[in-house]
Amino acid sequence: MTDKKTIMTLTVALALLAGAAFALKAEGKFYSSSNQIEVKESADTVWSTLMTDSFIALHPEHISYSQAKPKWDYEQGVMLHAIWMVYQKTHNKKYFDYVKHDLDYYLSGNGNIKTYDFNKFRLDDITPGRALLDLYQATKDQKYKLAAELLRKQLSKQPRTPEGGFWHKEIYPEQMWLDGLYMAEPFYSYYAVAFHEPKDFEDITKQFILMAKHARDPKTGLFYHGWDYSKKQKWANPKTGNSPSFWGRSIGWYLMGLVDVLDYLPKNNSNRHELISIFNGECKALLKFQDKKTHLWYNVINEPGKKGNYLEASASSMFMYVFAKGAIKGYLSKNYFSNAEEIFTGLKNNLIKKGSDGYPTLINTCAGAGLGGIPYRDGTFEYYSSVPKRDDDFKGVGPFIMGTVELEKGLPNINSKAGKQNKKVVGLDNYFNDEHEKGKDGKEHRFHYIWEDTANSGYSKLGKVITNLGAEITELHSAPAKSSLDKLSVYIIVDPDTPQESPHPHYIDDASIKNIISWVKSGGVLALFGNDKGNCEFNHLNKLAGNFGIHFNEDSRNDVIGKNYYMGEFVNLPDSPILKNVKKIYMKEICTLKLSGNAKPVLTDNGDIIIARSKVGKGFVFAVGDPWFYNEYIDDHKLPADIENYKAAENLFGWLLNKAK
Repeated sequence: MTDKKTIMTLTVALALLAGAAFALKAEGKFYSSSNQIEVKESADTVWSTLMTDSFIALHPEHISYSQAKPKWDYEQGVMLHAIWMVYQKTHNKKYFDYVKHDLDYYLSGNGNIKTYDFNKFRLDDITPGRALLDLYQATKDQKYKLAAELLRKQLSKQPRTPEGGFWHKEIYPEQMWLDGLYMAEPFYSYYAVAFHEPKDFEDITKQFILMAKHARDPKTGLFYHGWDYSKKQKWANPKTGNSPSFWGRSIGWYLMGLVDVLDYLPKNNSNRHELISIFNGECKALLKFQDKKTHLWYNVINEPGKKGNYLEASASSMFMYVFAKGAIKGYLSKNYFSNAEEIFTGLKNNLIKKGSDGYPTLINTCAGAGLGGIPYRDGTFEYYSSVPKRDDDFKGVGPFIMGTVELEKGLPNINSKAGKQNKKVVGLDNYFNDEHEKGKDGKEHRFHYIWEDTANSGYSKLGKVITNLGAEITELHSAPAKSSLDKLSVYIIVDPDTPQESPHPHYIDDASIKNIISWVKSGGVLALFGNDKGNCEFNHLNKLAGNFGIHFNEDSRNDVIGKNYYMGEFVNLPDSPILKNVKKIYMKEICTLKLSGNAKPVLTDNGDIIIARSKVGKGFVFAVGDPWFYNEYIDDHKLPADIENYKAAENLFGWLLNKAK
């Protein structure tokens, strides 16, 4: 990813090397180190953290161009999401603290948001909502939920075109802008998943389809910045209602919104295929207008040679992000990942300089452009060319960070010689564990130790650990047949249901046991996560585990009273790949194990076997008497800082994936 021919010397804060560009004072303020040293870029430079740490050092109090007068807006939302992505990648709490510090400035206990005006109906103001939901999921602090509900209420009242498309703002009647698809729809989708409102996806997908229907130019395949249903605006084409030009960043907003919404959109949604087709088509159209020398795009992307046009950082960074993520997710061919790498090199070599403050500076971002208003913006080439450029503009820095996160996570897989075909797959059983609860919509929804459950009871955070390691995740909703197992590298069975948990539990049957044994012997890796007495169906689980020399004892230890976490701690950990560089882990209410044959203990405590492994044929089995890595106990915001369950999860699944076929 790094151009070795170009070594750029950057002066950055000493804390960048230590992994912290800021510190938290006792009074709760962030500040950057004044000590500076020279750092040379190398093949080991992690650009996502370098740019994030630089940003935080330069904006220590608020995500705002004015530290004295911060305001709730979409640029803040873009940066919040970028920094949260870095937090998810690194699990470094300093990024969590910065996001929380920024949001807490705006929020009161009743969910009101400082500087936000509900009655202006600006889609831009919805953008920080994703970060509210992230913090609510992490902390369960009601103020984040209440603020998110306020933004969701705005969407329910947002003015619409007769076809149901959101007006961009109340002051822009009957107008849809590409920008609005990023500003509102990822939050809208996240909210729909978090609070079980799947019916909203019909409305969410409609917004993208309407813009593709009306704003797409059939000749170039590109999207115009805005569309006026009424065709009354001076900038609107009297026949189509479209604005005159193809502004790069507006297309970037649309595509970033679309690729992020696909993270939440159910796989069986009737419009999913159409959205992916739209995404493919627009990405393909963009390649026709990419500058061949730099691999970047011009501000008005279809007129590269015209006087006043220039290579623009925010649009190019956005396309880097959507190409890399689209390739990793399988929406685009893997060639787009290589293209994203070329965009990164083009940005680094042409649009990143050393700033006067010593930090890396992203130049050539269009400071801000729109349509209509006062003074009137007519959407012509001349208008977009007249907008000033700004260095380190949040609309460029945020997507640059997002794009580098995707590149850094995708390199081990997409860019390998074997390509995506060798990507390993971790399958989670959702058949033997098949619990349901009633959601906000009054319907039954699956929950408890599943990828899509973002509550304390879910495995959504573990899923991110695994995908960050370069693997794919999937679920098995039926008994494990040979055909389904053969698609997996690792198969997880966690906490099989008792009759108290599910009225009609699916027990691990003889046919499933036969299929699993055969799969393991041929090279599969099986992970068995039990639970304590009364919370796990042991009889049939042990029928399976016994074939590998493992028996789950129907007992319970590590009962923890309240927040007395020490009652569930394990210290003095053995030298094991699972526990490498881990000093303390935590499990509560677990069952112990009994071993025979080839099974070996990994962790014991006071004579009890806690974790075990077993080599079987060409395959491998791992066992622990606890679900262990569910969200509540992999999240360092709920556990004391010295407990390293997250690191143990990274170690374990890195180890299991390495052993898998």
